[in-house]
Amino acid sequence: MAMTMNDRKKLIVGNWKMNGSLAANQDLLQAIRAGIADLDAAACTVALAVPAPYLAQVQALVAGSALALAAQDLSPHEAGAYTGEVSAAMLKDFGVRYALVGHSERRQYHGETDALVAKKVQRALAAGLTPIVCLGETLPEREAGQTEAVVRRQLAAVIQLNGHCISEVVLAYEPVWAIGTGRTASARQAQAVHAVLRAQLGAASSHAGRIRLLYGGSMNAANAAPLLAQPDIDGGLVGGAALKAPDFLQIIAAACADGGPAMESGVNRQ
Repeated sequence: MAMTMNDRKKLIVGNWKMNGSLAANQDLLQAIRAGIADLDAAACTVALAVPAPYLAQVQALVAGSALALAAQDLSPHEAGAYTGEVSAAMLKDFGVRYALVGHSERRQYHGETDALVAKKVQRALAAGLTPIVCLGETLPEREAGQTEAVVRRQLAAVIQLNGHCISEVVLAYEPVWAIGTGRTASARQAQAVHAVLRAQLGAASSHAGRIRLLYGGSMNAANAAPLLAQPDIDGGLVGGAALKAPDFLQIIAAACADGGPAMESGVNRQ
């Protein structure tokens, strides 16, 4: 039986980017944990993608809670002489469940190609991590009418290398022109791209209906509800708003508003 929208548990991922401190992290996690404790019948998973130096601290702070731990990146290599890299196995040691792969900032500032992103996805899957694969177009690409071609190309590289297990990934559509700019794709614009991705996945896997598609790109407390109400948007990759407990909790509440099974523990798989 095909999986429907209501069968896909919502996923909200807070991406802290290069922000945080020991003291600030503790205060933020204390507030988020307190807010999540009030959500008794949530239909969502909540994960936090934190800078690598804080993985140990945050692992301890989320222990016993409904919060899952995510990494912001990982190496395409298993181990070896790769100074500065962090392997998937190292991330597993800290209880990491998800790993962001191919975030637009990695593609833009570090020159990550579609092929490299696909290799990182492969490495994450091999280690038992769930990769959150980021896709999206720049403003010039959108204005040139290339949005669909760009995201399809980016996804095709991942499918080509990981086709047999593509149903184990999470996708995050993040229009580059909306990241950190305060601009956001409208619910209609976001849904249109998500529908393209869903169709491409459907052609690649008989289990495409189980794959969660997130929207990333200045999702905040004010616009989360209409975005999350779209049939092919299964959650959000949240940037700046994830650093403000009241805003992040409001986004989580919007994702969990339809009720459903209790919010899953951070020790369970997706």
